Amino acid sequence: MTVSGASRIRAVLVHLYTASGVLLAFLATAEICSAAPDPRVVLLLLAGAVLIDATDGTLARRWEVKRWLPTIDGRTIDDLVDYLTYTFVPLLLVWRMGWVPEPGLIWVAPALLASLFGFANTGAKDESGGFFLGFPSYWNVVAFYAGLVYRYYGPWVNAMAFLFLALLTVLPVRFLYPNLAPRPWRVPLIVGAVVWLAVMLMILADYRNAPAWAAWLSFLYPLFYFWLSLRLGRSTVR
Repeated sequence: MTVSGASRIRAVLVHLYTASGVLLAFLATAEICSAAPDPRVVLLLLAGAVLIDATDGTLARRWEVKRWLPTIDGRTIDDLVDYLTYTFVPLLLVWRMGWVPEPGLIWVAPALLASLFGFANTGAKDESGGFFLGFPSYWNVVAFYAGLVYRYYGPWVNAMAFLFLALLTVLPVRFLYPNLAPRPWRVPLIVGAVVWLAVMLMILADYRNAPAWAAWLSFLYPLFYFWLSLRLGRSTVR
């Protein structure tokens, strides 16, 4: 096989790897639509989609996918899969589980629409500066905490949080892009994210009975991310 042939095959495999996230979205949706959905299964499948999303870009750059397969737009595949796994499926889970007040559509609709416009906004990613413009539709994370918040504090706290984050999605507020964050913050953000994911998986193992202190402990990283985003975002604008 020629070098160009092998390179094209690798490019196809990378695109298939990115696209495989849609299979996880399908399985998660099937679980949500079952008679007795288990949110742990759904959240675990969404975590798998995050892992794919966090690694496919590195593979695409290393294997020069754009060069060897220019007719297939990997960014389009990535955006479609991301909207499903970061927004649509997590919000469907929240609606199905009743983690927001009835009628649930009132509370998830703003997030669905705001995120759709966020994905369509060509200026939403400032890759050179390492920022997203607006809340980057991490509704999979929001859904994880929504199940815990519902058990501890009831549905109205979730409702207010959903409206606030939907508003942040369309406002010109800068949020860090962890993989492209400026030095010296990139390594702490990525290492912190790995530790945070491990803590979340431990909570997920006993999701229905996780104590409030464990949830608050895991929430330290999102608070750090939010604070650092605001701090660095303001300094960048200046």
